[in-house]
Amino acid sequence: MSQIKKIVVPEIHLANRSAFIKWIGRTILRISGWKVEGEIPNLNKFVLVGGPHTSNWDFVFALGLIWSLDLKMYVLAKASLFKIPILKKLMYGVGGIPVNRDNPKLIVERVSQLVQEEGGVIIGITPEGTRSKVEKWKTGFLRIAEQMDCKIVLIAIDFEKKTCSFNGFFEPSGDNAQDIIDLKSFYSGFNAKHPKNF
Repeated sequence: MSQIKKIVVPEIHLANRSAFIKWIGRTILRISGWKVEGEIPNLNKFVLVGGPHTSNWDFVFALGLIWSLDLKMYVLAKASLFKIPILKKLMYGVGGIPVNRDNPKLIVERVSQLVQEEGGVIIGITPEGTRSKVEKWKTGFLRIAEQMDCKIVLIAIDFEKKTCSFNGFFEPSGDNAQDIIDLKSFYSGFNAKHPKNF
């Protein structure tokens, strides 16, 4: 049974979606047997780093989580997803921000604009940058958190336990390479859908 009722979303981060959309989110989690654990920090703004990201199913369950909690957040996603008509509306509907890898400065500018406009904001990021196996994780979330002057919160997807869990704060050391090593070590403790891609 879903545990979403135990998760309290700070008022500033409520999206006020329709009852139908929230029902769809709860249904996705209930039918699939997934549950949500942990605590959402009562902070005006933070970067939410998620992993391990190895499958398109990660997005499905993340969407169920976002809709079921009525969580207002923005998600950085590769720009190519916004070029597919059927996905474009969905991506913008869940707060998608297209990532132009040739001009990462635009991402920071867009995030800064959202902070100014809304006062509070959650930015969701997967440091792998893709569901495929990569040798080098992205460090853009560290720059964005620094630009926003905000905390980094970790959320993990575990396919064996069927849990999406909020796992507290990650404190950057100032050494990006070491921070990525630490994050990989943290997420290695969770069961990815396709471990070979982690």
